Parts: sequence; structure tokens; C-alpha cells
Amino acid sequence: MLRLPQRRICSQAVEKIRLSSSLSGNGDFPILKGHKAAQDLSKDTLKSHETIKDKEGQHKVTKKEFKIYRWNPDKPNTKPFLQSFFVDVSTCGPMVLDVLQKIKAEEDPSLSYRRSCREGICGSCSMNIDGTNTVACLKPTNSDTSKPTIITPLPHMYVIKDLVIDLTNFYQQYKSVEPWLKTRKPPKDGREHLQSPNDRKKLDGLYECILCACCTTSCPSYWWNPEEFPGPAALLQAYRWISDSRDEFREERLQAITEDERKVYRCRAIKNCTATCPKGLNPASAILKMKAKHSLPDPVKRIERA
Repeated sequence: MLRLPQRRICSQAVEKIRLSSSLSGNGDFPILKGHKAAQDLSKDTLKSHETIKDKEGQHKVTKKEFKIYRWNPDKPNTKPFLQSFFVDVSTCGPMVLDVLQKIKAEEDPSLSYRRSCREGICGSCSMNIDGTNTVACLKPTNSDTSKPTIITPLPHMYVIKDLVIDLTNFYQQYKSVEPWLKTRKPPKDGREHLQSPNDRKKLDGLYECILCACCTTSCPSYWWNPEEFPGPAALLQAYRWISDSRDEFREERLQAITEDERKVYRCRAIKNCTATCPKGLNPASAILKMKAKHSLPDPVKRIERA
């Protein structure tokens, strides 16, 4: 079972915690939930702070419901369920990841999810938000408070806990395309393999993949054949190295990915992958280009064709 480290709480976080409270039955005493630092704050200080904010008009409470998928492997008798959290979105950042951070810090530290860079670079915080695969750090919070935001793990993947999925097979498929530069001899100057600006430009739209798995987990072909079909992310990287002028095994790469009918030809061009990519890449186009290269009789033409 994966256990995520609890986030440290800083003074800014405490300040935000002070703003999130629910009134007791008689409407007098604010019951603070979550981190002990929030519970230790005095009632008078909290009320004074809220009064100032209300008078100055600096803080307007905007509660929104977030329904989050919960499942704990330590409680096998409890089925997965959607847990509702009501968050004042005016007191946190604009992205869904900010909301998750707030919930974990202030309401439920047991909530598990992956995150790292918070800048759309690492791909760690991938999940399904309102029916679309994306990364939480790049997904703006829907300001419409009349309906909840539903957050679930990426579909058709084994769940480790809550929003954390098992990516073992995903990385195995990625490894299968050998995503590294392969050469038969060292560079002439013994230092590096040079590449012209025009050849380098051919890699645009290919190398930027952050391995978030949003595309792969939206692909029906991968749902049906995860052990055999590499998936859009792996195939995009296969084409990235087939297109690299420095690689000296491009023909072998193309042959390996096209001769097995369970690989590139398992793609049905549904294009869910392109529609859901948070980086705006086009795996479907890369797969079609590999099919086109394979259809040409001359190996040189297959490699040099754009």
C-alpha cells in the first residue's frame, strides 16, 4: 500500500484554515476540522478575523461541493464511494490541485493523491475531473457552485488508494519501445551527436510528453488489451525516436512497432488521446504517421518521409 507523506503546515496554511469552519448546531461556536493547528486557534481570534474580513469586504465565502473517489485497501469490506467536501474556493488557488491540497491540509489528511511540480511538468497529479482525464495542477476549478465537481482516478486502472493508481503496466509499455538514443558507433568528435535545427524541429510535439497517462487511460484499445497494446503515450515516444535523425536504429524501431499487429495497428484512430492530452500533443497523428511509413516499400523513404 502506498502511503503519502503528510504535507507540512505553514503560517499561510494556518491562515487559510482559520477561514474554513462550520458552525455548531446552535450557530455559535465554530467547529474547526482537520489539522490540530486549526483546532488550537482561539475562538475569539477566529471570530475577530472573520468580522474584519466581512466588514472590509475582502473575503466572500464561495462554497462549492467536490465529490472525491475514496477507497482504502486497509478496509476491504468498505466499497469505493464518493465523499463530498464543501470548500470555500475563494480561499485557495484557482486549480483543482489547490482544492485537493486544502482538503488534505484542513479536512482529511488521509486523502491520497500524487502531486509534485504543480506546474504541468511532472504529470504526477493526473486524474479524471468531471469526466475528463487531465492533470489537476492545470485544471481550473469550475466556479459554478450549483453543481459539484466529481474527481475520480484515471479510468480502467488498478487503484492503490483513493486517487492513486498503479502505473506499473503503463511504465512497462513505455520501456518496451526503448525510449532512449540508440547508436552503432560513437560520435565523430567523441562528445555528442549533432543535429541540425531542421531535424530538431521535427521532434516538436513529440518530446514534450510528461507521461501523465491521461491519453493511454482514455484509449479503448488500451482498456481491452493493456498487456499487448502499448498505448498512445508509448507509441508517441516510439515515433519520437523513429523521427530522431541521431538515432541509428530507426528502421528496426519501425519494424518492431509495426510487424506485431497488436501494437500500432491495434489503434482504431478514435482520437480520445489527442482530445484529452493536457499538453496539447497529438498521439493519434504520430500513430497514423508510423502506419504511413510502414506502408511505403522503400526503407529509406519510410524513414525520411515527414
